[in-house]
Amino acid sequence: MSGAGIRTTETPPVLAREAEDWRARETSHQARAEGLTAAHRERRRRGETHPIEDFLFTYYPFKPAELRKWHPGAGVALADAQDRAGWRYYAVDARDTATVDLAAFFAARAQTVDYVERLLAATLEHTPQFGCFGLHEWAMVYRLTPDELRHTRLPLRIGHAATDAVVESHTIGCSHFDAYRFFTPAAEPLNRLAPTRENQPEMEQSGCLHAGMDIYKWVTKLGPIVPGDLLLDAFEFARDIRFVDMQASPYDVAGYVDHLGVPLDPIPIETTVGKQEYVRRQRAFAARGNLLRERVLDAIAIARAALPQAG
Repeated sequence: MSGAGIRTTETPPVLAREAEDWRARETSHQARAEGLTAAHRERRRRGETHPIEDFLFTYYPFKPAELRKWHPGAGVALADAQDRAGWRYYAVDARDTATVDLAAFFAARAQTVDYVERLLAATLEHTPQFGCFGLHEWAMVYRLTPDELRHTRLPLRIGHAATDAVVESHTIGCSHFDAYRFFTPAAEPLNRLAPTRENQPEMEQSGCLHAGMDIYKWVTKLGPIVPGDLLLDAFEFARDIRFVDMQASPYDVAGYVDHLGVPLDPIPIETTVGKQEYVRRQRAFAARGNLLRERVLDAIAIARAALPQAG
């Protein structure tokens, strides 16, 4: 990877946290994570599924138990932390002080770190686009029969023929490969862009709701070098986008509520009013997502600066 987009900083001093301090932070993190996953865990216990929220635990295969794990991030030393000796990518010295083993982590995950850094830096540089209106979800059901729908529990809000007509009457400009790859075969040639896995860093832009959700994915792949509060903030961000993504989709989500118990009213992007509402939320997500991207890049920069130099 070239140096473009890589943040550098002087080697930071190690931040020491006494046991009372970091244990309190860990406990607070665990309580917050349990609150965020409580409904999902209870449904799983009862053998129930949720067509909207389960996406956060199926498409992103990061288990609630993993979300509950608290990491201080790179460059932090935890006192009296002998129990971290069994944690992957941690080193515990003779005084029972634990730190993230950056040498081991980068030996195993350097390519992942490089890619995430390049992707998020490029996304920040690209001009956000606000004219897609969430049509990716519509393109995923274009010309499908009822039994072919992915969300069989959710009927189409305006029916199959009208849904197809919306797709055909709009210009589709989906820039996100992991949305585009789920387009139906009939919808693929309707997209004016050609996103691929290879050109993702060149195509990604912050106006894309799926790119915003994926910040959570990238944080999970960075593991212990990312502080726990950033992990949970990214999860909450993905959750909030997921609700809006489905509200603007062709599916009828009436009867469902968000995490605060607010009914999920449709965002009818086939109308002018619906388009305006979608763009309003899209702009807010772009700004919020860019703040998270900055924080992820800062965490990577700190980890790179704290990485012991060979020789």
